Amino acid sequence: MSWSVGFDGRWQRDIGYGVPATCDYPGCGERIDRGLSYVCGGEPYGGERGCGLYFCERHLVHSERLPQLCDRCKNRRRPYKPTPDLPEWVQHKALDPSWEQWRKGNT
Repeated sequence: MSWSVGFDGRWQRDIGYGVPATCDYPGCGERIDRGLSYVCGGEPYGGERGCGLYFCERHLVHSERLPQLCDRCKNRRRPYKPTPDLPEWVQHKALDPSWEQWRKGNT
């Protein structure tokens, strides 16, 4: 099973290591992908403790007892607002032949 591209229904956006993105920490702008290495909670959709948003290494807290978490989830606070998709990802989905089938059902 590949996690290169999937969809997160909670946040209504594409996820996976094949999805270029920016860190969801407000104002950060660090380039990442939406793969498991960057997800709050360390599991798809955030697992049991995380919010399922994506953060650069600077904005993920690592500990021995808990999965990787953003500072809000570590302190059991409401999640940040997700950053929008990068224009290059939107354009890729709109124009790349590999997304033609998806476009037929979603336009």
